[in-house]
Amino acid sequence: MQELNKKKIIIKSPAKINLHLEVIGKREDGFHELAMIMQNIDLSDYLEFQINNEALIKLESDCNDLSLSKDNLIVKSANLLRKKSNINFGANIFLRKNIPIGAGLAGGSSNAAATLIGLNNLWDLNLDQETLCSLASTLGSDIPFFIEGGIQLCFGRGEILEKLDSNFEYGVILLKNPNVSVSTAETYKKYSNRFCDQYLTDREMIENIRINLRDNGLDNLSFNKQHLSIKNDLQLVVENENDSVKQALYLLSKLENCLTFSMSGSGPTCFALFKDIETAKKELTANYKLFRDKGYDSWVCTFLEKGITFV
Repeated sequence: MQELNKKKIIIKSPAKINLHLEVIGKREDGFHELAMIMQNIDLSDYLEFQINNEALIKLESDCNDLSLSKDNLIVKSANLLRKKSNINFGANIFLRKNIPIGAGLAGGSSNAAATLIGLNNLWDLNLDQETLCSLASTLGSDIPFFIEGGIQLCFGRGEILEKLDSNFEYGVILLKNPNVSVSTAETYKKYSNRFCDQYLTDREMIENIRINLRDNGLDNLSFNKQHLSIKNDLQLVVENENDSVKQALYLLSKLENCLTFSMSGSGPTCFALFKDIETAKKELTANYKLFRDKGYDSWVCTFLEKGITFV
């Protein structure tokens, strides 16, 4: 135990963007059947873990806008892992927050997965990836993706994962108004009210959509084939109701070297893809003042091959 007390772990917890988000329909369990491609990007939070002797989960952060109590996904993840493993260890956790909150970038889900991975290591639990993914799926639909991360197909409510063998080298520009956030639950509810008038029962249709995304998803994102398209069904709802999303998409569409643009997740963050990181950096430099004057925070990123990593 004395050696464990000295142990300190730092984990990089990256955001994601959606390169495809298709809402197939409403399920009888209250969730929605989805077909997605998710991709990690190198806009990341950092979590520091250290054992404490009080058998308590103590969370601190440099972000004043986050609850640090039991409703936080980091705390929920830590307590679930303690219960599952039947241990009495505690942990001091510090979150350095860089991913904006309520942004459609799944920062909270990433932090939850980072907590499962970090405490599995800190507490020497030796749980395998399958077990961690199973635990993650009970905490939230996006969380299992981050256990391995990179680029993956995500089916079901997001917990059915298929790793894709691809390493795109696109550069990314993100835009988000810091004063605007969007509720994922509310967005799905509004989409459901407009487009899902009955429960989904056609299993053959679901499987056909999955097959189509397996067969064509990466081709749609391949610049080599001069065809780059991104589908986000939730954008149909959010863009019409949210001026910051509408304006961000317009601004991105006007960038000279933009290959394609979209909203990520339930928004309000929007992104544009460029052939490489250098092109994205040049575009951000040239347009940074415009973005700022229009009220947006902006970032430039690359794609990541992995999700959660140890620093």
